[in-house]
Amino acid sequence: MTLTDVPTEVTPERLAEARKAVLSSSIGAALEWFDIIVYASFAIVIAENFFPEGNGAMSLILTFATFAISYLARPLGGMFIGGYGDRHGRKKALTLTLLLMMVGTVLMAAAPTHAMIGGWAGIIIVVSRLVQGFSAGGEFGSATTFLVETAPHRKAYYASWQVASQGISMLLASAFGYVLFTQLSRADLYSWGWRIPFALGCLIGPVGLYIRARLSETKEFTESTPHRAPVRATFTTHLGRVLTGAACVGVATISVYLILFMPTYAVKNLGVPASAAYLGGVVAGVVTMVGVPLVGRLADRVGPATVMLWAAVGAFVLAWPLFAVVIASPTVPVLVLSIGVLGLIMAFYFGPLPALLTTLFPSDVRATGVSAAYNIGVTVMGGIAPLVLTWLIDLTGSLNAPSVYYMAVAVVSLAGLTLARRRYAAR
Repeated sequence: MTLTDVPTEVTPERLAEARKAVLSSSIGAALEWFDIIVYASFAIVIAENFFPEGNGAMSLILTFATFAISYLARPLGGMFIGGYGDRHGRKKALTLTLLLMMVGTVLMAAAPTHAMIGGWAGIIIVVSRLVQGFSAGGEFGSATTFLVETAPHRKAYYASWQVASQGISMLLASAFGYVLFTQLSRADLYSWGWRIPFALGCLIGPVGLYIRARLSETKEFTESTPHRAPVRATFTTHLGRVLTGAACVGVATISVYLILFMPTYAVKNLGVPASAAYLGGVVAGVVTMVGVPLVGRLADRVGPATVMLWAAVGAFVLAWPLFAVVIASPTVPVLVLSIGVLGLIMAFYFGPLPALLTTLFPSDVRATGVSAAYNIGVTVMGGIAPLVLTWLIDLTGSLNAPSVYYMAVAVVSLAGLTLARRRYAAR
C-alpha cells in the first residue's frame, strides 16, 4: 500500500500531531544541513587550518575530499537506520540520528588544528564527517516517512518542510559567514571565529532531542506488521524503485551543492569578496524557506513529479547562462542574483521530492527505501560535487565547467522522473 492509497480522517488531534512532527523533523534536518553548509562555506578556512598543503588548490581539494568521504557513509547510515526505523519504529530512528549528529558536530567544534597536533587533526575531521554522514544518511528517510505518515492530508505540503528547514539552515549558515568574514580580522576568523557556527549547532541538538522524546509513533507503523528484513527486500524486490528514486534526487542535490560551492568558486576564481557570496546564500535560503511550502501545496494539487519535471527542464536550460553571466560580470548583484535563481530551481524541484519518494515504497520498507534512494542519489550526484567541480576547473581551466555537470545531472533526473511517472504511476 502506498501513501496515496491511505484514507485518513482529518481531526484536530491529527493536525496537532502533524504540526509537532513538522517541528521535530525540521530541527533534525536543520542541524544536519547547518553542519554541512557551514563546513562547505568555511572550506577555505578549514583547508588552511587542517590541510595546510603547499599548493592552495590541493589543500582545497583535500578539504572537499573529506567532505565527499562523509557521503560514503550516507548509504550505510541510510540502510542501517532506515532498516531500524522499519523494524522498531520511526521515532526511535529519529532519536538515534539526532544523537549521532550531535557527536559529529561536537567533534568538529572542538577539533584541534594541524598546528596543534599535526596530521591527527585531519583524521579527527574525517571521523567527524563520517559520523555526520552516517547519521544524516538515516535522517532524511526516517524524518520524511514520519512526516507523511503523520500528516492527515496535504502530504506533499507537510513533507516539504523537510526541505524548507534546509533553507533556514542555508540562511543562518550564510548569515554567519557574512558576519564573521566582514566583522572579524583574518587572524581571529582563522583562529577561533570559524568554530562559532559549529558551537551553535551543538546547542540545537538537545532541543531536538527533547521534542523528539515527546513524539507519538505513527499510526500507520503501529497498525502494520514490521518487515523482518527491510534492507534485503528493498534491494531485491524494490531495487527498480530505489534506482528510479535515486535518479530523481539529482537536480535537488546538485542545486544545493552548487549554492554551497558558489562562495568558494567566486572567491578563488573570480576575485569576488567572500561577503558577497554569502549574501547570495542568504537570498537562496530565504527563497527556499518561503517558497518550498508553497511549492508543496502546488504539488498536492498537480502532483510532485509534474512540478519537478518542469523544474528539471529549467535547470538544464539555465545552467550554462547562469555561470556565463557570473564569469562575464563578477559583481555582487550578479552573483547574488545567480545564487537566488539556483535557490528558486532548488525550491521547485526539491520541495516535492520527499512526497514523490515516499509514494514509491510500501509502508513496511518505506524508511529504508526512501533512505536508500535519497542517499544513493545524494552521494553519486551531490556529495562529490564540490570535489568534482574543483577538479574539473583545475583540469580544464574553464570556469564554466560546473554548468556542464549541472546539465548532465538534470538529464539523469529527467530520465528518473519519466520512469517514475510511466512505470510507478507517480503524479
